[in-house]
Order: sequence, then structure tokens, then C-alpha cells
Amino acid sequence: MDAHLIVSDLDGTLLGADHDLAEITIATLRELAGQGHHIALASGRHHLDMLAFRDRLGIDAHIISSNGAWTLNPKGLCLRRHYLTSEIAQTLIALPRPDGVRLNIYRDDAWVIDDHAPGLLALHDATGFGYRVEASPEMSAEGIGKALYIGQPEALAELESAVRQVAGEALHITYSMANSLEIMAAGVNKGTAVAALLDDLGIPADRCLAFGDNLNDMEMLALAGEGHVMANAHPSLATEVPGARVIGHHAEHAVAIQLRERFGLASAVS
Repeated sequence: MDAHLIVSDLDGTLLGADHDLAEITIATLRELAGQGHHIALASGRHHLDMLAFRDRLGIDAHIISSNGAWTLNPKGLCLRRHYLTSEIAQTLIALPRPDGVRLNIYRDDAWVIDDHAPGLLALHDATGFGYRVEASPEMSAEGIGKALYIGQPEALAELESAVRQVAGEALHITYSMANSLEIMAAGVNKGTAVAALLDDLGIPADRCLAFGDNLNDMEMLALAGEGHVMANAHPSLATEVPGARVIGHHAEHAVAIQLRERFGLASAVS
């Protein structure tokens, strides 16, 4: 069988309701890697956060982090990184924000936030990854791969409009969840990162299987020869990627179940 690239989002897709990997998911990806298929984890998360999941899998896996701002090889070496320009980053840092909206920035070695937000840390219980607090005036505009605003959807819509007015053409703007507005440099998204990785591996897009649940997965799902949208996905994702197949719920390990069916693996393990 020809080698495929299997690439999956994490939260709401590969991870369960506890934001962790299930045993069936670990076993499935290990079997497929053992057959010679390539595995990639593609997330809005920081790559230092994602390393814990790769280590749990115990396989060689590429990491695409921050929606494509960084790509790491299975040894953890950075293949590609894409920063916001310092001028645009400074604009985003200084942009007035509605009350209750938290500014987060991702650097090579850190997740930085403008104020304490302990509720966000629950998403990272499985990895132990955490933020460093810096007031906005103290934030450096250098070396930022992603700016992330977290807040109520109505407040983020207002902020998104302002961002598009000041620098929209120079940015890729998307959402990973309704309360998470994510901003990278123009052309930086999971789709372009996966396309570059396919070139690295010498695998055509029609031998790529991709799985996702939110708007930041759209370009990746559209690129893949076999795109899969989760049953719990953003309501418009399946419409935006009409060629993708809708599968089961992330809390029911649907990615693992679909992969076992697709590649003819033995009955699912418990």
C-alpha cells in the first residue's frame, strides 16, 4: 500500500471530551505508522503544548502548530516558521480591545497573555502547558507567529472588524472556536502547511487524509484528497468544504474508528 499522510486537528477532533488522547486513538495511529504511513498533528495550539501528545503516541509524527505558523519534523526540529511583521504585531498588541477580551501571543518558546485567565488552563491539563503574563505595553512585537484574542463572540466580531480595517490584507484571520479569534501572517494556515509537508514527503494530495472540526481547518480539509468533518464541527464547515465526508463525534473516537475502517485494521480496541 502506498504511504499516505494522515493529518488531524486536536481539540474537537482527535482528542476526546477530556482534551486528551484515548487508547484506541493511540493504538490506531501506532498501527498506521508501523505500516509506513506518515502522521501529522495540526492544531492552533503552541508546538510546545503539542509535543506531549506526540510523546504519548510514541511514533514519529510531524507537528503543525499555531495554524501553520510552525512546522516541526518528528525529531522536533523546525522545518518552517512564519512570523507576523513587527509593525503589524505592534498594531495588534496596541489595538483597543473590548472588556473581557484577552490577548495571547505565541512565540517560538512561549505562550504570552496580557492578564491571568486561569479558566484557559483547563484545556491544557493533559499537557501541563501554561502561559506567561505580560501587560500589553511590555510585549515585544518580535518573533510572533500567532496572535489570539479570546472573549465573547460579539466582542470578537467587533475586534475582527477593526483588525481587518487596519491590516486585513496582510493577515490570515480565522476562528478555532467561537470564542477564539486567531491571526497569522497572510498565507499562513493549516492548508499551506500541509501542502508544504506533502511536498517534503513526496506524497500527492490525493493520498492525504485530513480531519477537522472548525473554521481554522477549512483550507486543510479542502486540500486533502480525503477530508473528514466531525459531527460536532462548526455548523458551516461541511458547507464550506462540500467534498469532505462527515463522520462521527470526537467524544466517540470517530477519527480512530474511521481510520480503522479506511485501512482495514482489526476490530477497534477498547
